[in-house]
Amino acid sequence: MERRAEPRGADRTAGSGSSDGRESGEGRGPTDGRDSAEVPERQGHFEALDDEEYTERRPLWVDEPARRPRLPDPVRKAAVRAVLIVSLTLIQAMTAFFCTMAESWLAFPMVLSSVASTVVATWGVCDVWVTRQVWNQRNGVVSMPSSTARRLRRERRRARRQARVADRATEGIRSPGGQGQLSHS
Repeated sequence: MERRAEPRGADRTAGSGSSDGRESGEGRGPTDGRDSAEVPERQGHFEALDDEEYTERRPLWVDEPARRPRLPDPVRKAAVRAVLIVSLTLIQAMTAFFCTMAESWLAFPMVLSSVASTVVATWGVCDVWVTRQVWNQRNGVVSMPSSTARRLRRERRRARRQARVADRATEGIRSPGGQGQLSHS
């Protein structure tokens, strides 16, 4: 069932057109043989698009690569925990403020618990920072080939290698004091 696009002025059914080749009734509605509830009214430039042209259109969104890599799982868990604690602390502080304004008996306990929640929220935010530092220390930071740290390590290895070669050249592999040993340790 291949459907081909018809010219804009072509008849859709035999005998429904007028003498100049246009549809009878000009508009899309009950006059062209279809029920008006079945055909959605298309306005603007969508009027001229066929079903095939709808499928060839650009998608609704395009996935783009992330600007930064995803946070490691422990760090993300700590961050979510910190956000929840901070949001609850803010809600508690607002409740304490409104209870104080209303001169409610609940104001004093709410202020005390808000102070305690502020300490816990500060701990939660510091926990994110500490967790991130620990993760970076244990798992290392991904080093790019052009990074300064890798270049410095390469230079240090090259210098050690040249020093070993120079030592071997001056004393030789087998020295008089190390008879039978292949390496000095």
